[in-house]
Amino acid sequence: MGTWNSRGLRGSALEELINLTNEQYKAKNLALIQKIPTPITPVQIEQSTRHITLAYFDSKSTVDYIGVVQGIPVCFDAKECATNTFPLDNIHEHQIEFMEQFEKQEGISFFIIHYSSRHETYYVPFRLVKSFYDRAVNGGRKSFRFEEIDPTYKIGKGVGFPLHYLEQIQKDLNER
Repeated sequence: MGTWNSRGLRGSALEELINLTNEQYKAKNLALIQKIPTPITPVQIEQSTRHITLAYFDSKSTVDYIGVVQGIPVCFDAKECATNTFPLDNIHEHQIEFMEQFEKQEGISFFIIHYSSRHETYYVPFRLVKSFYDRAVNGGRKSFRFEEIDPTYKIGKGVGFPLHYLEQIQKDLNER
């Protein structure tokens, strides 16, 4: 069971950009994507500010975001990576299982990974992450290198969208 304060606020800037983008997608009727809160049990609360300073995760979370884009169900997880090598232990077996089941129901699963040292963000299709995960389970690398992801899935800004990822969803659909 992990504690909330042990990982700090990693990824919060990325999630804020995604949240702002999702608000714009909703306002323009392009998509309806919601952040899934991670259930926690507070252990310590700073009485003067009423802020939670220590908490335990109640249960395994599945993905960070879930919703629908023009009638297509989507789910994804947002991750941040400080180096050119992404450790697969940042992705849990229950997340892989959930995304796999989601895709069997004709949804689209993916990861948005921000490479902070490069100041670049990528859409990484689930099928690619699953191949890296399977490779690790079968005794291979326990990570994947930046060079192994498709550079054409780089996410840029769009007019009014801080992190415009809908084009990558369309590219993913076209490649299926």
